[in-house]
Amino acid sequence: MLVPEKAIRLLYGKVKREWKTAFLSCVLLGLMIHMPMLLSDIPNHDGLDSMYFDQNMITSGRWFLMVACGFSSFYTLPWVIGILGLFFLGCTSAALCELLDVRKTWAVVLVSGLLVSFPALASTFAYVFTLDGYMLAMFLAVLGVLFTKKYPHGYVPGAVCLAFSMGTYQAYLSFAMILSVFVVLRLFGWEDGSIHGKETTAGKRGEASVREAILGALHYLYMGVLGGGLYLVLLQVLLKIQGKKLAEYQGIDSMMSGAAEGGGVLAAVAEMYRDFLGFTLKGNILFQNGISMAACVLLAAILAAAVFLLFWRRKYWKNPLRLVIMILLVIALPVATNIILLISPTVTYHLLMRYQWVLYLIGIVALIGGCDFGKAGIWLEWGVCLSAFVLVFCFGITDNIAYSNLQKKYEKTYAYCVRLVDRIEQTEGYYPGIPIAMIGVVGEEQYPVTDLTLPVTANMIGMNGDILLYRGDNYRLFAKNYLGATLNILPAEAMEEMYYSQEYIDMDSFPGADSIRIIDGVMYIKTENATR
Repeated sequence: MLVPEKAIRLLYGKVKREWKTAFLSCVLLGLMIHMPMLLSDIPNHDGLDSMYFDQNMITSGRWFLMVACGFSSFYTLPWVIGILGLFFLGCTSAALCELLDVRKTWAVVLVSGLLVSFPALASTFAYVFTLDGYMLAMFLAVLGVLFTKKYPHGYVPGAVCLAFSMGTYQAYLSFAMILSVFVVLRLFGWEDGSIHGKETTAGKRGEASVREAILGALHYLYMGVLGGGLYLVLLQVLLKIQGKKLAEYQGIDSMMSGAAEGGGVLAAVAEMYRDFLGFTLKGNILFQNGISMAACVLLAAILAAAVFLLFWRRKYWKNPLRLVIMILLVIALPVATNIILLISPTVTYHLLMRYQWVLYLIGIVALIGGCDFGKAGIWLEWGVCLSAFVLVFCFGITDNIAYSNLQKKYEKTYAYCVRLVDRIEQTEGYYPGIPIAMIGVVGEEQYPVTDLTLPVTANMIGMNGDILLYRGDNYRLFAKNYLGATLNILPAEAMEEMYYSQEYIDMDSFPGADSIRIIDGVMYIKTENATR
């Protein structure tokens, strides 16, 4: 048996140079971009419920999340969770580079940069209490595809990885599907040598045969079917053990029936394409200003030029079957990207669930950095290097604009709640533990709208707006955890009868003089503008 020092050196020597570069680039850039969140304890509206949370989300289908988030404890510890999250993300970057055969240093760094700067990660940092688990889920999704590519029966461990990834967060199924399509496109288009570790006939014809490529592509289907089946079996077993059933939240309870409850498969597929184009072109994430738009346009132009050169150099028209399959794979990409809409058509599709769009940018970098385009290659590389660097910079700025607004939301919420708690305690008839009924929405007429970031953060869930409070229980938790005050906030149902009464309508909205009344032993607080 080797001593620890020799064992570590032996293991380190087996780590490829590009893996080290990818991991270190991802972690260092992650620290540079996301440090504001690692060094702060800034909750969003959901974070108020998760100061301590065991992450038992099996009713949402996330049966492995409790384990995945357990490494950092169930407390919200931004520094610990953030470092673990960046570690898993660095591993994901290394796995992506290996999967897509990214070897050139500039391309490896840009793959890491795009992955760690994409604004979907900033939205995930806003939900920092689950960040490490979600990053582990992403790593497992990529690892599942990598196993399938590298080994003759790799779809078996790949399926296990996919099942546990979905058991942590189902949204990263799209990661696995898009990457599988990318790898299969390479099989039919330009990848030579071996498929799943076995030598092909590339030495004779310069490319794998269509039959070999089809057989190789089937392994990714096996991985997906086995992984999805294992996920569902384990989900049903664990639900029975815990005596629970799937929740209605985000349409999780209709996961088994999928599009059948959403108007049919054709309607769901049509919505996938509409959403794909809508978010890509108008989602205000891929580009937000002239500079980032120019970078995206340049990347699109480079991709078009690269496809033309590959088409010309490989003479795809001589093999119509190969060409048709490649076209169908490209057409299928929006479906792979939005597969969640087929599984759960009623889902509220927010930015945390759109991280997979970064794979298209990474795919362009991998394509240009990994293929031989002859003399034109140097120009394509310079174009990709410049435009991808610009996007990494712009995404990093977007992330920090969002973090700045989140900090301001917390400060404004703190100031508001200090005033509110003071008024509550000064109201005649108040006593500790008095039942309090309130809607919880903060009115806009009494306070100026100060969120200047909406042109940037409009689609970044949890990061935009002026205040953290949306419902009565948010006040209770904020007062408890940040003000050291105990408020006995009643469930929302307590407001049902009073809400439509003329007495409530005539009340002022806080901080008006008549915004708090005690009626029949219950303190009613009106915070909204509603006059009806």
